[in-house]
Amino acid sequence: MRRRAGTIGFAIALAVAGCATPPTPIMPADVDYDPEAYVTPPSTPLIESPPVEPVEPVEPPLAPRVATPAPASPAPADAGKPVDPPAVAIGPPPTPEPTEDQQMIALLADLQRYGTLQNDELKRELAAAGQALARQRTDVNRVRLAVLYTLVRNSPQDDQRAIQLFENVAKGAPAASPVRHLAAVLQSQVIERQRAVRDEQQKADAAIQKLEALRAMERSLLRDRVRSGGGGGASGAGGSGH
Repeated sequence: MRRRAGTIGFAIALAVAGCATPPTPIMPADVDYDPEAYVTPPSTPLIESPPVEPVEPVEPPLAPRVATPAPASPAPADAGKPVDPPAVAIGPPPTPEPTEDQQMIALLADLQRYGTLQNDELKRELAAAGQALARQRTDVNRVRLAVLYTLVRNSPQDDQRAIQLFENVAKGAPAASPVRHLAAVLQSQVIERQRAVRDEQQKADAAIQKLEALRAMERSLLRDRVRSGGGGGASGAGGSGH
């Protein structure tokens, strides 16, 4: 195709060159030819036309593709009915924190219940109260554990542990807190009981000492009687015989 276009271009160039050649003037027959008088007009210079470049055919631009919408699915039979919203799983609401009065009421109920328990049950309650205080170091848990120490009394140190817990509550709780007043009252009761126990122990020790002294005195009198009363008894028996 390029060769054919080149041939066509060359033919066009020859035709243009032929047209640019000046025609030969024709003299009339009745006019004497004078070569000098006849002036040849200047020839027009040949203009070389550039070769015709072969033109490649330009492909038309492609039409933009238009997205064909998907066919709409047929509407369900219940399209006109209102659609219910999806069910949302609702968990239980968070448990509100008990108020100070509620905690105080629960504590008093526990203290009253502790008074009806046996020793084995008190020991189980003591272990549970210790675990509760380890999880939540609250004043109510301190008072509960301290009261159980005073009831179980596995060792003489239990009362001292209870007093220490009561003292922590009395010093750390707010001044208007009812738990603080309860801890102060219970602490004074435990201290008073300890004082009464010491007084009783001292009285018992004093009574034991008096008893030991009386026994020692009795043993001394018996020894004295044995030493002095043996001969006197025999002489009295002989005099009465006469």
